[in-house]
Amino acid sequence: MSDGQERVGGGGPTEGGGGAPGQGRPGEPTGDVYDWYRRGAKLLAEGHPGAAVQLLARAAAAEPQSHSIREALARAQYDAGSYAAALENFRAVAMADPSDDYARFGWGISAARLGDFETSAKHLALAVAMSPGTAHYRAALKQTRATLAARAGAYGPLLPGAPGYLEPPADAAPGTVRPEGPAGGGAAGRGEDQGTDKAGNGAGDAELTDNEDEHG
Repeated sequence: MSDGQERVGGGGPTEGGGGAPGQGRPGEPTGDVYDWYRRGAKLLAEGHPGAAVQLLARAAAAEPQSHSIREALARAQYDAGSYAAALENFRAVAMADPSDDYARFGWGISAARLGDFETSAKHLALAVAMSPGTAHYRAALKQTRATLAARAGAYGPLLPGAPGYLEPPADAAPGTVRPEGPAGGGAAGRGEDQGTDKAGNGAGDAELTDNEDEHG
């Protein structure tokens, strides 16, 4: 998870700018937007996503144009199990900055958690295309495609062009459809083998993790 450092060019908050006064109303956190962002990122890194959401949501409300704050909030919401809220924030970042591969990744695995594997495959494929060397992007995409293939198998073969469809081997019998194999690589960044469960669920089990070289 995030170590609290801002991403280069991510539109993060600047110290002393755009924040609320240091003395807030009773029950409100003290400090300014930068303080809320920094403290929220620290809570997220320490494994307290619910508490992080409270601070990061306040920071995002104060600086709605900050991609760094909104992406950190989305990560916290995902880890707290608020997948629909996480998807909306990842989508907002990706729409504002189409080159943000991490936001596409977050959009994709949030969609998988919500059971929308077609949307998941689309955005995970974009994340992989933007950053093909990122292993946990590839693992999540493989899991989503395996889930789609497993689910399609219960209703007949996948049609060419459908998410998860792979061309059969050249020497295969006519009409053969080759499903993608079990998902490997497991949770993003952890290397555990998760595959798909009996219900065909897999990609949604990926966890959000920072790419330290690109997002640290």
